Amino acid sequence: MPEVIFPGPDGRLEGRYHPQPKRDAPIAVVLHPHPQFGGTMNNKVVYNLHYAFYNMGFSVLRFNFRGVGRSQGEYDQGIGELSDAAAALDYLQTMNQNARHCWVAGFSFGAWIGMQLLMRRPDITGFVSVSPPANMYDFSFLAPCPASGLVINGTADRIAPPRDTEVLVGKLHEQKGITITHTQIEGADHFFKDEEAHMAPMLDHVSEYVKRRLTEATR
Repeated sequence: MPEVIFPGPDGRLEGRYHPQPKRDAPIAVVLHPHPQFGGTMNNKVVYNLHYAFYNMGFSVLRFNFRGVGRSQGEYDQGIGELSDAAAALDYLQTMNQNARHCWVAGFSFGAWIGMQLLMRRPDITGFVSVSPPANMYDFSFLAPCPASGLVINGTADRIAPPRDTEVLVGKLHEQKGITITHTQIEGADHFFKDEEAHMAPMLDHVSEYVKRRLTEATR
């Protein structure tokens, strides 16, 4: 997978870009967890989401937020990181100008950033939020949520408790015109550490959901 360096708002950003041969392939950007708690683009959930989207025919980009790995800049409380995500999407769209579908996927802190990016960019047609930290961050900006998507979390998540995720999904369900699909993986922790029992089912649910949405969009 080619390493890429692309311009961000606070210096260069380091990423991994996996293009498809089809010029009109859908695109997806994948966002990693909190930079100050060891989050990088090589996080296992992020890495696996990247390949799940690639295997579904997407051209995919994951990258390091500012101050992580070879990305320049310093952690900026989520404000700068949102700008980084917008720059990553700009880069991905520049490389794929014929793409008809644009998705954002994020894990934990990355899910929070991804949902904010969704509000800024009407060109995003779907989202996947894995383990969104609804107990730590305010998601009230999703009013209304502009696109349908999947929220997925583990029932044994102690970092972002399931109850808070359920409250978030409940608020999103009240909005007209969008459909939020909520899936919980029984026994999974925040990181889906058990490959067979938790990570694999999570990825299966993501793939099934995204494939269904793409099929519906072509009807």
